[in-house]
Amino acid sequence: MNRADLQRLSRLREQEAQVLLANGYFAGAYYLLGYAVECALKACIAKQIRRYDFPDRKLVNDSYTHDLEKLLNISGMKNAIQSEMQTNPSLAVNWTIVKDWSEQSRYSHNISEIMARNFFSAVTEKGSGVLSWLKKQW
Repeated sequence: MNRADLQRLSRLREQEAQVLLANGYFAGAYYLLGYAVECALKACIAKQIRRYDFPDRKLVNDSYTHDLEKLLNISGMKNAIQSEMQTNPSLAVNWTIVKDWSEQSRYSHNISEIMARNFFSAVTEKGSGVLSWLKKQW
């Protein structure tokens, strides 16, 4: 799995979530949107590894998580997103919504339409969606 694969997966999970959301499968849409953000963060991590370099063991091991806040730290994007949030308060609100996603949501069946749509907006909103911002960084 390389950076381009992770970028492709992120886009694909976003598209799949959009289809699920449009067809009333709110829990599935929520779940896949979280994975879209996770893949985008991992693409940012992969960007740190230069071709032909042997990656740092701690970086690699720490990257095997689904925790979006941990991945943001590992990706090296924490300072950049915090700086952007100073001038883009909508991004700050959206990160607050997105950061608490967990892969454990795959077991949730009680994700409401409002929750799924709010999450979708927080992830994809042009100019201030978390995934929209990450795509500029990866």
